[in-house]
Amino acid sequence: MNPKRILPFTLLLIAAFVVGAFGGKPPQNSNADNSQDLVTAVKRLEKKLGFRRTKSFKEQTADSAVSYRCYFTGKLELPDSYEKLQLIAGTKAGCPLDDKKYDVFFYPLEAVGNGKSPVTAALANESVERFLVVVPHEDFHSSKELKKLPAAFGEASATLAGFLTAAEVARQKFGENSEVYRNLQLEPEIFARKAEIVNRSYAHLREVYDNLQAGKISESDALAQKQHAFDELNQQCLAIKPESKSFDRCPAVLNNAGLAFDETYTKYYPLMYQIYLANDHALKPTLVALQSALNAQSGDEALNNLRKLAKSGGN
Repeated sequence: MNPKRILPFTLLLIAAFVVGAFGGKPPQNSNADNSQDLVTAVKRLEKKLGFRRTKSFKEQTADSAVSYRCYFTGKLELPDSYEKLQLIAGTKAGCPLDDKKYDVFFYPLEAVGNGKSPVTAALANESVERFLVVVPHEDFHSSKELKKLPAAFGEASATLAGFLTAAEVARQKFGENSEVYRNLQLEPEIFARKAEIVNRSYAHLREVYDNLQAGKISESDALAQKQHAFDELNQQCLAIKPESKSFDRCPAVLNNAGLAFDETYTKYYPLMYQIYLANDHALKPTLVALQSALNAQSGDEALNNLRKLAKSGGN
């Protein structure tokens, strides 16, 4: 690696929207004054649902992010998870990497699932929908079942758990006729559509790069197909309606690093979403089913458990 160049300002603007654990949203409604009230409501429900207790979001900080990360990979390389992307520390100014040489994803974390994440300034000023999703998403990462498994299982399950928990908090706090509750009810299905698009695009580009490695196509052909694939991905995810309220419909950065990052969240989401449907959209039965399936010694065992649950109707 030979860092040479700070990423262009346009990329930093895009990355500023990439906050939280699964692709971000620009702030819509400031709820900074209400953040601790919302945290209390989420924590109260988490206790009833059997979430493992954490110290996250108990404190506030004026910092915009808990850290700045620079994920990157080769222009014709596509890892299958953010765990396999290369990573160095960034700063508020961006990433000290040559974006002509690497596909780079600049990631300011507004929260992290380490059990002690504060409410950052960025998170406190997010929309109510996003705030309510991020808190349980990160808290769900403390589940002991996830410690032994690849990140793709944890991110997909935490994403679904975040949506469902947030919606129930909104129902209790704002009522069934509230806009926040109605918006959050739609998020699981909207993310399922995003997941299908991202997973399909990932599979296609994985085949392109495999063909390049096998000598079946030239580098110039691979780059042309890459550009076409990302153009299609962008068009398809922007066509998702209604627009999501707590996450971006598209990967924040349309390159290999951005796709590998998002695919970590989407890879197993469709399977988990089927378990949610099989449990009649019910919050606690879905979470119990997920935790049971993910109580496994390996990714293969967890995947087999999830498939059995989806096939058997979620029980």
